[in-house]
Amino acid sequence: MKNPDELSVTVQPGVSTTALIYPADHDPVGAVLILGHGAGADQRHPWMVGCARALSGLGLEIVTFNFLYTEQRRKMPDRRPLLDACYRAVIETVRQRDGGARPLFVGGKSMGGRIATHVAADDRRLALSGLVLLGYPLHPPGRPTERRDAHLPAVDRPMLFVQGSRDPFGTPSELQPVLATLSSRVALHVVEGGDHSFKIGRKDPGRQTALLSEAHRAIVQWIEGVTRMD
Repeated sequence: MKNPDELSVTVQPGVSTTALIYPADHDPVGAVLILGHGAGADQRHPWMVGCARALSGLGLEIVTFNFLYTEQRRKMPDRRPLLDACYRAVIETVRQRDGGARPLFVGGKSMGGRIATHVAADDRRLALSGLVLLGYPLHPPGRPTERRDAHLPAVDRPMLFVQGSRDPFGTPSELQPVLATLSSRVALHVVEGGDHSFKIGRKDPGRQTALLSEAHRAIVQWIEGVTRMD
């Protein structure tokens, strides 16, 4: 598999970040999925690279990117307005590059997915076909009352939540009552035994690989279903 192409994204005058484009492999689905990284690692973390390569191998074009703080090698995430602005700039750049020809989905791992939901909720003008949220951080670990779901009804696009059954940031059983209140088309794929990064508790490489492959196929199948309905 060839290395991804680099794309420069201007976030503010004189300030840019780097995106990586993983072209769709054989039998492309015909859609593009932008994935933001989590708070603790950039787009070149093995988890992000593995996810991008797996999904591109299943026919999706994947775009990952660095939020400005990771691009600038800072550890502390930026405040949300700047995170939002960075994600929005990536969307606009990808749209310009693509000419709006293909369905565009957004999402990401943990914080990256949460920021995608805020961007979608804040701007209905964005032509987004749906969102893919990998380990949505419903609340900080150990603080279940500090919820991050008040804005979700305003997203009003199809959403796929992929959640580990042991996720300390929000288990599927915690998510389900929230999802039941949303008017948009919502789906939940549970990674049985998975934590926030879908890692299972016991050392079983075969089982781990199978669960990740199942999650990747579920993402592609869901996107195919959404694009057929649009």
